[in-house]
Amino acid sequence: MIKKIVLLLTILLANFSFAQENTASPYSFYGIGSARFKGTNDIVNMGGISVYSDSTHINVLNPASYSNQLITTFQVGMTSNFYNLNTASASEKAKKTTFDYMVMGFPVSKKIGVSLGLLPHSAVGYRLNSDTRSVDGFAKQYKGKGGVNKVFFGAGYKINKKISVGMDFQYLFGIINTQSDVYDQYIITGSREVNESTLSGVAINAGINFQTKLNRKLNFMSSITYAPEAKLNSDNVRNVSLVTILANGSSTQASSNTEVIVADTKLIVPSKLVVGAGLGNRKWFFGGDVAFSGTGNQVNRFENYSNVSYENGIKVAIGGFFIPKFDSYNSYFQRVTYRGGFKFENTGLVINNTPIKEKSVTLGFGLPISGTFSSLNLGIEYGSRGTTSIGLIKENYFSINIGLLFNDKWFRKTLYN
Repeated sequence: MIKKIVLLLTILLANFSFAQENTASPYSFYGIGSARFKGTNDIVNMGGISVYSDSTHINVLNPASYSNQLITTFQVGMTSNFYNLNTASASEKAKKTTFDYMVMGFPVSKKIGVSLGLLPHSAVGYRLNSDTRSVDGFAKQYKGKGGVNKVFFGAGYKINKKISVGMDFQYLFGIINTQSDVYDQYIITGSREVNESTLSGVAINAGINFQTKLNRKLNFMSSITYAPEAKLNSDNVRNVSLVTILANGSSTQASSNTEVIVADTKLIVPSKLVVGAGLGNRKWFFGGDVAFSGTGNQVNRFENYSNVSYENGIKVAIGGFFIPKFDSYNSYFQRVTYRGGFKFENTGLVINNTPIKEKSVTLGFGLPISGTFSSLNLGIEYGSRGTTSIGLIKENYFSINIGLLFNDKWFRKTLYN
């Protein structure tokens, strides 16, 4: 029965993932959009730390963790995001429901585990009716949607009881559509530029785990992952036309499209180095990560704006979980996994000489499905990005995430006919 449910969810989510606008962040205007994948549901609810791994969850952030797989694990997740966007003089609200991931992992031998899946890498989704970059006397309207997804296949190998290594091979692909209308505030006609970029490229992510027992009740875990800089091929198409500005402020196309030749480009997926460590056991765990991103080499899709630059980013995350009594027969809530975390990040994006920073807190619950090793994971996240100073936008967001985790022995040998 579980396998049939998994197959149905796979079909539904695979179709849904390519038909949605995955963010409402105005900061997705830049580069290849806002980073989307922060980890599977259970990892996100611990602040997004990558150091923790066990045999019943898939930690996609660290491929060395795949070697811990003892049974087949399948995980899917979705999130509803609620945004409150504020400037110094105005406020807007938006909401999005998005597909987050679909991954599977299984053991090949006692020392080798593999994983594969479909993940969103970045997302573009914005609607801006004015722009501080405009020349006086002109108004601008911007729209954008799309993003970059990735499929991956990875393997982990347990060198010995303490050390394991692993690597992911990733194929990134996607389409980003943007539209900009520029018009004189005193004339009812203006120009429209529509760009479509088809993106593709390959990337890798490698990791190493170290874990040891400090005593009978306490384990130490540490990890290092590194993803070198990768490049995306961007095949670009541009069309321009005239638009008419209506009385209500909206616009309508007034002439047919004219295709303009624009060069294909290469965009950068920044490098990332993550170092983590933590302490715990089967009942509880607490740890943290520090991630260093090479976002200083990032570029925009087309124009390089004079007030926009990039610097190397850094993220600090801490989090963990607690299970009151994982083998309790009398109380369901003692078997629930309680998770929490916090993160602070300098995203690497700099606008008007102001670094764009983000911080958030998370809380989650892993609800076991009776009679199985599977679970329903629920979580919330509250955070903010940016600032209202210097003409910028502060983005407050509240997220509700849900994840399903199925564990089963899919590849066991039949003992009878």
